[in-house]
Amino acid sequence: MDLSKLLNYSVERHPNKMAVVDGSKKYTYRELGREVNAAASSLHSLGVKKRDRIAVLLKNRLETVVLFWAIQKLGAVFAPINIRQSQEIVHYCLNDLEAKFIIYDKATEYLINKKKFIERPLFINIDGKGGDLNYLELVKKSVGDFNPNPIHEDDLSVILYTSGTSGNPKGVPRSHQNEYDATFAHIFQCHYQWHDSTLGVISLYHTMGLRSLISMMLLNGTFIILRDYDPYDAVQLIEQEEISVLYLLPNMFHDMAVLFESKKKHFNSLHTIIYAGAPMSTKLIHLCQEFFGPKHFVNHYGSTEIFTFTFCDRVMEKPGSVGKPGIHQNIRIIEPDPYRTKSPIEIVQDGEVGEIIVDLGSPESFKGYWNKPDLTKKSVIQNWYYTGDLGYRDEDGDLFVVGRMDEMIIYAGENIYPLEVESVLLEHPKVQEVVVVGEPDERWGQVVVAHIVPSDPTVTANELDLFCKRHSNLSNYKRPRKYIFQTSFPKTAVGKILRKKLNT
Repeated sequence: MDLSKLLNYSVERHPNKMAVVDGSKKYTYRELGREVNAAASSLHSLGVKKRDRIAVLLKNRLETVVLFWAIQKLGAVFAPINIRQSQEIVHYCLNDLEAKFIIYDKATEYLINKKKFIERPLFINIDGKGGDLNYLELVKKSVGDFNPNPIHEDDLSVILYTSGTSGNPKGVPRSHQNEYDATFAHIFQCHYQWHDSTLGVISLYHTMGLRSLISMMLLNGTFIILRDYDPYDAVQLIEQEEISVLYLLPNMFHDMAVLFESKKKHFNSLHTIIYAGAPMSTKLIHLCQEFFGPKHFVNHYGSTEIFTFTFCDRVMEKPGSVGKPGIHQNIRIIEPDPYRTKSPIEIVQDGEVGEIIVDLGSPESFKGYWNKPDLTKKSVIQNWYYTGDLGYRDEDGDLFVVGRMDEMIIYAGENIYPLEVESVLLEHPKVQEVVVVGEPDERWGQVVVAHIVPSDPTVTANELDLFCKRHSNLSNYKRPRKYIFQTSFPKTAVGKILRKKLNT
């Protein structure tokens, strides 16, 4: 199965169903199929071949969706770039890809310096001048029927760049099989239904954004685009378009629920909400359950490299758990070792914390980083992907993630995991966000420092320290020894907090 067939089958199955909504622009599956074919035909005539990398610097918009599917039909590689990065990082990705075509619009043109390319690509400017052609010219240049080379399930579909917190991003090549099987698993694990609709707000350069798009197309559902996230606009669209599933980051759910917390909303069509990308506090879980009222509440745990590690569809029963392995997955928890000398067979006992590793035999798994064999060797050992995440299994076999190996704090020889301290502090009603880090200390090795974004400016360090002392789930030695109050935290484009940029 390849993604080109996936779309063709959906167009033939329900041509009159609504496929994509982008403001006033609305395409049925028949209309989407026609425009995808026109764009693919034109790109083919311009010389796009199998395995050619086509870099895309666009927000979610109708044209981005059309171009994604057109590129799939040609067996070329859709390579979306995070447009919130610096020009330097964007150009690193473009040259790393050796992109043959670059597609951009007015909003992202500033990221491109045409003098910096090793070999000049062809430029397509979606909505303006300055490129070799624009989108309207592209679809009008269609030469009708064309016969691209057959697509095999192992052919590359996309290359996604991970948003690393240090160094250059890593390219993650993913095949048609990877994308199809990851989508199929996602639909099953998250209780999706035929003709569902979702909010297309997470950009397609992120694996969550792609999964939302492909899921809707496979189910003849509707992908409703919100180009820029705004909680007010998001809530209006959920009600107006009768959206049935939401796959978002925790901060997005938080902002909607907090904004309208005092007002009763009616999401009668919404049956499932899924979060991923970061943990969700118990306080936020209960707020989301009350505000959105979903039948299914799912926590998805995975990565760009392997879409699913585990999933938990019993979030209310087990807050904080990431559940059990996905339907394609096998995971292990091994003795933690930053030097990666531990074998995949050195498994810890239930209840013990160790590094989470994932079997690369899954059809959702990548085969290695783009142009980075040395980095691949560090992350892939004996066909297991070493995630760098620390976690443990409880007596039911459910997985809990407690943090990253490189974030572990060692106080007087004792291991402290930031997440366990953060989860306690988030229970305090005056704390909105918290990040716990280790600060070097001559006597103890490291001490715990808590960075706090308060929801109430009257909160004090003494108040929080007393709260930690009295909390039954936090040992005394794990208490923060310093509190730093901030108005906000530096974050990636998808809302992950950049811990290493916090000043202690």
